[in-house]
Formats: sequence, structure tokens, C-alpha cells
Amino acid sequence: MNTRDWPIRSKLTALVVVPVTALLALWIFATTLTFGPALDLLAARTLLYDLGRPGETVVAELQRERRLSAIQLSGTAELPGLAEQRQRTDRAVAELLRRIAGDDLRDAAGDLLDTRLDQLVVALDALPAGRGFIDRRQVDRAGAVGLYSGMITSAFQAFAAMAALPDPELNRQALAVTALGRSRELLGQADALLAGAFVSGRFAEGEHGQFVQAVANHRYLVESAVADLPPAERAAYQRLTEQEAFGRLRTLLDTAVAASGRSRPTVAPETWVASYDRVQQAMREYELNQADGLADRSVPTAVRILVRLAAAGLLGLVAVVVAVVVALRVGRSLAHRLTEVRTAALETADRRLPDVVARLRRGEQVDVAREAPPLEYGADEIGQVGRAFTEVQRTAVQAAVDEVTLRRGLNEVFLNIARRSQGLVHRQLALLDRMERRTEDPDELAELFRVDHLATRLRRHAEGLVILAGSAPGRGWRQPVAVVDLIRGAISEVESYDRVDIATVAPAGTSGRAVGDVMHLLAELIENATAFSPPDTRVEVSGHHVANGYAVEVSDRGLGMSPAALEDANRRLARSPEFDPTETARLGLFVVARLAARHGVRVRLRPSDTSGLTAVVLIPPDLVTEEPALPVDQDAGTAVTPVRRKTVPRPRAARPPVTAPPAPAAAAPGATPAVPAPAEVVGEIDGLPRRVRRAASPGVTAPGGRPAADRTPAPASGVDGPTVRQPAVGTATPRSPDEARRFMAALQAGTARGRLAAGGAPSAAGSGTQTEAPTTTERDA
Repeated sequence: MNTRDWPIRSKLTALVVVPVTALLALWIFATTLTFGPALDLLAARTLLYDLGRPGETVVAELQRERRLSAIQLSGTAELPGLAEQRQRTDRAVAELLRRIAGDDLRDAAGDLLDTRLDQLVVALDALPAGRGFIDRRQVDRAGAVGLYSGMITSAFQAFAAMAALPDPELNRQALAVTALGRSRELLGQADALLAGAFVSGRFAEGEHGQFVQAVANHRYLVESAVADLPPAERAAYQRLTEQEAFGRLRTLLDTAVAASGRSRPTVAPETWVASYDRVQQAMREYELNQADGLADRSVPTAVRILVRLAAAGLLGLVAVVVAVVVALRVGRSLAHRLTEVRTAALETADRRLPDVVARLRRGEQVDVAREAPPLEYGADEIGQVGRAFTEVQRTAVQAAVDEVTLRRGLNEVFLNIARRSQGLVHRQLALLDRMERRTEDPDELAELFRVDHLATRLRRHAEGLVILAGSAPGRGWRQPVAVVDLIRGAISEVESYDRVDIATVAPAGTSGRAVGDVMHLLAELIENATAFSPPDTRVEVSGHHVANGYAVEVSDRGLGMSPAALEDANRRLARSPEFDPTETARLGLFVVARLAARHGVRVRLRPSDTSGLTAVVLIPPDLVTEEPALPVDQDAGTAVTPVRRKTVPRPRAARPPVTAPPAPAAAAPGATPAVPAPAEVVGEIDGLPRRVRRAASPGVTAPGGRPAADRTPAPASGVDGPTVRQPAVGTATPRSPDEARRFMAALQAGTARGRLAAGGAPSAAGSGTQTEAPTTTERDA
């Protein structure tokens, strides 16, 4: 039996129950051993009155009937007194059988006495048949004497089984009284043989030997029985035998034994009968008195035994109760103290220590001594365990304080590095912007645009580091921004932006306070979709209104995720977890979860309809606004109405057509040759105006000695509209206010047309506007 994994309460219970059970079993066993003899003593009185008295009456009646039956078999006539004696015998036998069949006698009798009673009943059942043999003279005197003697012997065997008292003195006296009764029965057998001899005039063949044997056995039993009697009873019996009748009977017996078996008995019948009757009656009375004395003495003995039993049982019961109480109190005290230690340990592990860590992460100050109070449980081993656990608890709290302090320091380091990186990236973007404005070479301008894109991505990663450090990025907008512009801004921060298609986007706006975070969130999801899908597949971004906000979906055609991994990712996205430096494989999910929790945005991943995954971003209603109003044409004073048309994706490597400029005019002698105004070809892509490359006049150089060349800036994807570079061909000529106003109005009208074409007029093939390579991004952070 393996008790190693038992609870401490079960072990203590086993330690208590086993010895207490053993003690209780011993107490019950000792009580039963003592209680049994007391019951036997109390049952002795029942045996005496239900078996002893009726049995002795039956024996006396059978002895008389035996004598009369021997006399009748010795003569020829019927004895008139035999029938009357048989009636008395039948009444005595019926009473005895009734007592034997009763429950009181059977309950008080043991196994041996039950067997002897059954044998007695069988022997008495043979009495009517024996009487028939006697009446038909089919049996001689010896046979008749043997018939009755067998019944009487069965009765004395039952008496001997009844004399089994637990007290040695009483039991020896009871056996002695029973032996005196058997000696009296042997004297009765001798009387029956002499009665037959008196009638017939002599002993029959073998009767004298039976007579001599009966007399000898009688004297032997008397001698041995008297020796076992107590002194007082033995003296009373000696006084009884000193009577004249006992002396005369001994003389008659000696004379009858000495006579020849063939001759007539030399004993006078009258003298024998008178002496025998007196001796038989005296011995019977003595036996009955002794039996009554035994019954009277057994009751006080039983009472004394019961008193001793009660005292011993009470003391044993008190000992058992005291043992149980002490065991229970000690066991309960041990279990209670150990339970308190366990409760304190579990409370520290499950509540106190996590609460301390949470408070430390919130920036609160923690008192180690207060959070780890000492556990006082005495000076024994349990108290030592409590003090040891107190030290362990303090060490754990102090370790938690040190760990949170270290993590806070790491976060400060991350935040410091991230802020420095942000500052450098912003300065880099500003520098790139100035360089892009000054550059005239289209190839160099394209390279600068790519560097601009890399810097934009660096800015996003720097913001991710700020988020990992537990702070908020610095970018923000004062006014709502259209969702389509927000999506374009997110795409501009992705490496594989050329694989992203904008599908149907329902008109809506996003509150300015959440624009930067939502844009970063979408950028992380789009980056993840492009990274985990084949390079030849497309990623679609769409947006539509739902019952509880605005949903933006990012769908890819990758391999997807297993159900377990998908469930784990959704569980991480559903809450804002603490940053764990050991989990560096899914930093994007951590950033998305942090940004979503900041504004109540819900993000969930689910399998796509075909293959791959779909990330659903649910923007809450409090962040959703109407789409910002379109710009107003300052010349006409009305809103610019964009032209809705189907957009056709343009390959990234396509070059715009180049138109040769007109020939320059001849310069005046001595005059500085002026750079002619370049002819500019303006095209339209996605509803936005786009300048295409133009050819520079031969021999015309830009300031600085570089050939003048057109540049073709790609449409900007910033949320504040495209950024247009002012060409710097030849010398800088300032624009008049009217020219600047017309130029900005044309730019706003083109932006509005492109936005409407991308969000409201999907192509027939079902795909949205393909996003061109981004140039500069929003700078108003």
C-alpha cells in the first residue's frame, strides 16, 4: 500500500484510527470474555429450575416404575400400583419435555447441553415401547432394569453437562452433587434387583453380579463425590450418613453381597424396604438442598463478575475515549497547522506574489517585510517549516521586486534607444525630403524614394520598440483621416507593398487620436500577410461597415495555421500581454495586441475562404467618423467632384513616354543663355496627376554643372495626400500667389479623384487599385 501521496489528514487519521481500533477490539474482546461467564452463572438458576428440578422428578418416578416393573416380571399377576405409577411418570416426563422445548432453557444451554437434551428426548421416546415389552413379558428383569437405567443415565448426562459453571468452586461442587445423584441411582438399581429376587425367591442368572457391581460403584461414587464437596457441605453429608438408617442399609448391603447368588436373599424384605426408602429420601433432599445452594451462590458470584466487568469495561471505555480524544485533538492540531502552512504557501504563490508583481509593473512601491509577514506556528518542526517558508517567501518577493526592477530598467533602455532611433529616423526622413526636392536626376530620385521607404519602415520598427517598452508612439493627428488613406499609409510601411491590393473600401473616417496606432497595427498585419504567403500571390485589404463598428480585413493566400496555433494567436490578440523577452518569435502579435488594447480595437485571425488567413480588425464605433470632406476649388467656390472611372494596374517597371522639348531660341550676343521652360507632359494614373519625364535641351545644364532632367515622383501614399515636388530647372523663379493657388487646387482635385476611384469604383475583375511605390510618408507626427 503506497501512502506517499495520501493527504496529511488521511495519514494522521490512519495513525489515529489503527491504534484506537486495536484498543477498542481488545476492550470488546476482554469484555466479552468476562461477560460470558457472568451470563453462564446467571443461566445456572434457569437451568436448575427448568431442567434440574423437572429432571430429578422424572428420575425419581422412573426409579419407582423400574422397581414395580421388576416385581411384576418376578410374579405372575399384574400389579395394580404399576399403572398408577406409570401415570405419574408420564406427567413428570411431559413436564420435562415441555421445559426442554421452551426457549428459556435452549437459550441458556450450551452446545453440549443441547446435544445431551436431544439424547434424553430420544431415550424418553422409547418408554412406551419398553412398557409394551414388559406387559407382554418379552423381557426379563435384567432387561427391564437396563431399559429404565438407560433413560435415567441420559438424564444424569444432561445434569453433568449442565454443571459447567465458570467459577471453579461452584463447578466442582455441582459435579460432586451430580455424582451423589448417580450413586443414588446405582443404589436404586440394586433395590430393583433385590425387589425381583424377593418376589421370585432368588436372583436370576447374572443378577447377583449386577447387584454386587452396582453396590461397588455406588460406594466409589459416594467416596469421590464427598471428597470434592466443600468442607461445610462435606460435614453436613457426614452427619447425614451417621443416621441409623444409613448404618442399617450398609449392613444389609454387605449381607446381600456376601450371600450366594443361587440361594434366597438373606435380607428381610421389610427391613430392606424401610431402610432403603429412608436413605433414598434423605439423599434426595440433600441433593436438592445442595442444588438450591448452588443456584443461590451463583447469583452473587455473577453479580460480582458483572461489577468487575462494569468497572473494567468502564475503565477500558474511558481509556478508549481518552485515546480517541487525544488522538483527534493532536491530529486535528497537526492537520490545522499544516493546512495553515499550505494555505499561506498557496496564497503567496497564487495571489500575493502575482499581486506584488502586478503592482510593481504598475510602478507602485512594495514593502517586502509587509508583503511577506512571518509565519508563527510554534517552536516544533511545523514552526521551523513556517519560518523557513517565511524566508522563502521574502526571497521570492525580493526576487520579484528585483526582476520587475530589472524589467523596468530594460524597458527604459528600450524606450531610450527607441526614442533616439525615432529622432534619427525623423531627421533622416527630413533630410531625404530635402534631397528629393533638390534632385533632378530621375534615377537618383528613384533611389532616394527607396531609401525613403526603408526609413519609413525603420520608423515603424522604432515605434514597435517603443510599444515593447510599454510607452506610446509619438505620431498623432488632430483631424479625422479617411480609412482609405489610413490603409495606404499602412501599405507604405510594408516591404512588399507592390503585392498588396486595396479592394472595396467603404467610405469612413478614423478619429485622429487613433490614426497612428491603427495604421501601425494594419502595417504589422499586412507585413505578416506578405511574409507568410508565396511571392507570386496577392494580399487584399478591404473595409466595410458592420453592426458594431468598422471592419478592415487583410487576406492572404498562404498555408495558414493549425487550429491550435490559430487559437493560441487569437488568445494572445484578445488581451494585452506583458512583454516576455523569451518570446521573440511573435513580436508582431505582441505589438498588435498592445495597440488594439489601447483603443479597444478587436483583432481576430480566421481561415480564409480559399486558403491562407484573414485578419479582421474591428474598429469600435467611437473611433469611426464620417469620411473627411473633399477639398473646395478656390476659383469656383465649389467642392471638386472627382471623376469616377475604372483604374487599371500599371506595371512597376513601366516608363512614361518622353516628349522632346521645342528648340531653344537664339540668344543675344553677350547675354547669358537662359534655360528655356521645359515642355512638361502630364499624365493621369489612378485619378492623380503625374508628371512624366521630359527631355532636356542639348547643352543646357542645371545649376551645378549637372544636366537638367525631369523627374517623375511616384504618387505619395501619406494620409495627408500626395506630396508633389516642385521642379527646380534652371534658376529658381518664385511663383506668384495666383499660380500657387491654382497649382494647389489642381493637386487637391487630383487627390479627390484618385481617392474616389480607389474606394468607390472597383475594377471589373474585382481587384482594387494597385498601390504604387510610396515616396514620402506623413511628416506631421
